[in-house]
Amino acid sequence: MADFLEERLYGAIQYGSSWTDDYMVNITTTSGGQEYRSLIHPFPIRKFDVTFMMDNTTMWADLVNTYHRAHGKYSGFRAKCLDEYTSKADGLTAPTAYDQTMGVISAGLTYQLRKYYGKDKTAGASGYAYRNIYKSVTDTTSVAIQSTIIRSNDWSVSTTTGVVTFVTNKTTTITGISKATNAVISTSNTADIVAGQSIYISGCVGMTQINGLRGFVQSVTTNVSITVGINSSAFGTWSSGGTINTNPQIGESVTAGFEFDFPVRFNSTLPIGQNKPIYRDVNNIELIELLNP
Repeated sequence: MADFLEERLYGAIQYGSSWTDDYMVNITTTSGGQEYRSLIHPFPIRKFDVTFMMDNTTMWADLVNTYHRAHGKYSGFRAKCLDEYTSKADGLTAPTAYDQTMGVISAGLTYQLRKYYGKDKTAGASGYAYRNIYKSVTDTTSVAIQSTIIRSNDWSVSTTTGVVTFVTNKTTTITGISKATNAVISTSNTADIVAGQSIYISGCVGMTQINGLRGFVQSVTTNVSITVGINSSAFGTWSSGGTINTNPQIGESVTAGFEFDFPVRFNSTLPIGQNKPIYRDVNNIELIELLNP
């Protein structure tokens, strides 16, 4: 696989440039005019037409040096699209932890940042198109499980692969649950669970309404009890059983919000128009998105 330069091309993807999204579709037409179409994959491929005037030596040096560091079409690099750089549907609004469902790599442990398209209406048989996000921007990602934002201590994200990794799951057995505005869960082993974490409750007998709920830990009395932000006052009486887990469980929605760059490479030569000293036209430079950078 070719090299990837973990740098953002300065100033190129700016207003005055244009971009297109396309899909890889095989189309066979019969002599009778019938079309047979097959979708090779569900990923859009973006191409940028970079056209602008380089009117200072900094922009000139940045573009030319990036081109040569990349050995032309060989290596990839980052590009920010000013029309789409966040996980929000409009691509511009500040991201939130609930924006996009992540792809599952290893359930409960690792997930891939994704952005889906066309979800304002029902998808066809091929499902919704989506873009795997590999190049997230540092310190812009937030993560949620169900309706609960997860503290950053309990996960990490790679800004070079877009993979979110949760810390080791903490699990313990329930020995009792109170009926209260903030339920107190009794346990003989609090499993290093701390205030501010999110826990998922399952397998309880009697107080079945609490099964499948997730809430913030308000406080912990070590190896005695965990107070959680779940109102259990109207639930049935706990009689036996139950387990606490911190990591995502089967059936839970795991989402994320983020800013991101497009991984691209040059898809053309570098034509420079010599107008006058330090004023150079750059026309018809194409950058193409890398689906597997």
